[in-house]
Amino acid sequence: MRTKKNILYSTFVGLQVEIVNSSQRDLVGMKGRVVDETKNLIIIEKEGKEVKIPKVSCTFRFTLDNSETIDIEGRKIAFRPHERPKKV
Repeated sequence: MRTKKNILYSTFVGLQVEIVNSSQRDLVGMKGRVVDETKNLIIIEKEGKEVKIPKVSCTFRFTLDNSETIDIEGRKIAFRPHERPKKV
């Protein structure tokens, strides 16, 4: 189970996400479910379409398995998912 303590060490795939801040203003407020993650992108499903969101320019609000939310700055997670535990 993903919690606030271990979220940085796990993958975000399957979590609900909202973009709460971004240098690209048209992305703020976008919501969806994370379907994939790369080093520089989070790919979310929104209204049946996949949207690629750059990690570095955004702050994400993830809804965890226990319905808690956590805000994470994209620059802190701009690593490949399998490399993140070594880097954070």
